[in-house]
Amino acid sequence: MAAVRTKTTVTLRADGRGRSHSRSDVAIRDLNFVIDEPTERGGTNAGPTPTDTALAALIGCTNVIGHKCADKLGVDIGNIAVEIACAFDRRGVTLEEEIDVPFTTLRQVVTCDGPASGAEIERVGEEVAKFCPLSKLFEQSGTQLETTWRKA
Repeated sequence: MAAVRTKTTVTLRADGRGRSHSRSDVAIRDLNFVIDEPTERGGTNAGPTPTDTALAALIGCTNVIGHKCADKLGVDIGNIAVEIACAFDRRGVTLEEEIDVPFTTLRQVVTCDGPASGAEIERVGEEVAKFCPLSKLFEQSGTQLETTWRKA
């Protein structure tokens, strides 16, 4: 029997509808969620902002790829907690001027609560940097990304 080959390129799909100047209702697969602005910016605060959603995507990707890399290395990292602090240049979103790199610096601290040693956790982090598509997206856009992996 021939081995089944995994596709190397797939098409990701999302549908969205603007419900107001600030709110977008988004559907991905069988999931529906809201992206919105806070009330102080004229939104209804029904969901995270678009920029908040980008940071949340990085957290999710770090978690998924982190566990995949740990499994590949045979390392038990336990659960991951991710904290992000990001300097965001708002001049673009306020239409003051065009900004090439709106997420100027992004610091991510990843804490693992499993039995892996600090050195093993750092090794996992090195592998994640090679494979996480969201961290690649930020880095390739010019964001200065600093990620620290540590043991709880």
